[in-house]
Amino acid sequence: MNKKIAFIFGIIVIVILGAFVVMNVAQKPIVSSGKISVVTTLFPLYDFAKNIGQDKVEVSLLLPPGVEAHTFEPKPSDIVKINESGLFVYTGKFMEPWAEDIIKGIKNKNVGVVDSSLGIEMMAEAEGAHEGEAEEAHADEHGAEAEEVGHEHGGVDPHIWLDFDNNKIMIDSIVKALTEKDPANALFYQKNADEYKNKLAQLDNRYKSGLTKCESKEIVYGGHYAFGYLGKRYGLAYESAYGISPDSEPSAQDLAKLIEQIKKEKIKYVFFEELVSQKVAETLAKETGAGLLLLNPAHNLTKEDFENNVSFLSIMEKNLTNLKTGLGCGE
Repeated sequence: MNKKIAFIFGIIVIVILGAFVVMNVAQKPIVSSGKISVVTTLFPLYDFAKNIGQDKVEVSLLLPPGVEAHTFEPKPSDIVKINESGLFVYTGKFMEPWAEDIIKGIKNKNVGVVDSSLGIEMMAEAEGAHEGEAEEAHADEHGAEAEEVGHEHGGVDPHIWLDFDNNKIMIDSIVKALTEKDPANALFYQKNADEYKNKLAQLDNRYKSGLTKCESKEIVYGGHYAFGYLGKRYGLAYESAYGISPDSEPSAQDLAKLIEQIKKEKIKYVFFEELVSQKVAETLAKETGAGLLLLNPAHNLTKEDFENNVSFLSIMEKNLTNLKTGLGCGE
């Protein structure tokens, strides 16, 4: 009988201790070892936060290296990580539709939540090739159709980081959140942000000058529809084999039209995406004799690139190099 009582007493003690631990986690300080814990969803946000916060922050990427962002679903351990963080930074409800449910369930009220899409003018989801200058007109004309086919993203293109001006707004949102958590280092965060934004401006100028005189102004992409913002910014036509989501397989008719278009317009290169199947891009190249070049949407990195500390800026530099080659822009 005494053993039974002792066993029951032990269970009660364990339950009480467990409850104490859960309460302690919920009240966990936002700063651990003098650094703010920042959890980001996608790689661009991870890279921005690291460059802004530097040695004042501990930044983690929720998206595992090598995983395609559109198919990612957070695990219970990810939710715990967010609850234990000082800041949770995400791209917005259109790119991470699961984020809002997690935010509603955050128990630790000290967690700062940053929707980095705030203040950014979102583009309507589009299909096919669109001249950069005509993108908005297309969206107005086909708005209802875009809404219908783009239910997953609410008819909106969520790839906002592929416009360098949008990145500056996203960076400002991160700076504001870090400053609210750590006002003593406000000037430090702002200085780092200004330096990073200056690098973005320089890269933007290289894109503008590098893509001005090209034999072709048309990007044919064997990946999912991600480069609408980039196409619009630099006046490039852009056509993708897939829709916004890489789960949307192109039909045989869609592929036939693309093959005909590549042959007719004598397009020399088809661009492919790294983290999704390359079979569509390879088919287009094989059927037309076009070459293949990587165009990286930078949602995420391969495990090897992540371990080698590849940066967002270096990805976009490589994209520019490949665009100049693929479009015949010369030096």
